[in-house]
Amino acid sequence: MRDRTTNTPSPLFSEETVKQRVRVMGQQISEDYAGVTSDSPLFLVVALKGAFIFAADLVRSITVPCRIDFIHASSYGAGKTSSGNVSIRHNLDVTGHHLLLVEDIVDTGLTLQQISAELMAMQPASLNICTLLDKPEARKYPVSVAYSGFTVPNAFIVGYGIDYNERYRELPFIGVL
Repeated sequence: MRDRTTNTPSPLFSEETVKQRVRVMGQQISEDYAGVTSDSPLFLVVALKGAFIFAADLVRSITVPCRIDFIHASSYGAGKTSSGNVSIRHNLDVTGHHLLLVEDIVDTGLTLQQISAELMAMQPASLNICTLLDKPEARKYPVSVAYSGFTVPNAFIVGYGIDYNERYRELPFIGVL
């Protein structure tokens, strides 16, 4: 599924399709969290690096008060291979907040399972997961995703923040290598 003439990933979802889906997700999140206030805003915890573009567009589509912070989590070694170990780094205080964990892609579920466990140990008021892409064929660990943009095949996905060896994040579309 790769365009060998231009050496560019094959598009899976166009830039416009992605933008429209993110707007719809933002509207749904706004409806679901309509009760949050500026005194107790929705707390978006964004998984770096892959979710940063998605999160920037998503938060502009959310109409309820929000607070945003970041968590760095990685289970990948060089290239396409998962190391099997998840490294998590953050400086968060989420006790009592309604959390929306924003992720780029859910594949095996290992990273999200471990991030969720760490965040739940901090006793938030609630925790939901929002992902741009869901790859259910690759799931090995159970995770409950509240908001999902697209279901994707069990292939290596790039673009719109998602990389392969730090390449392709800048692509405005979602593609397959």
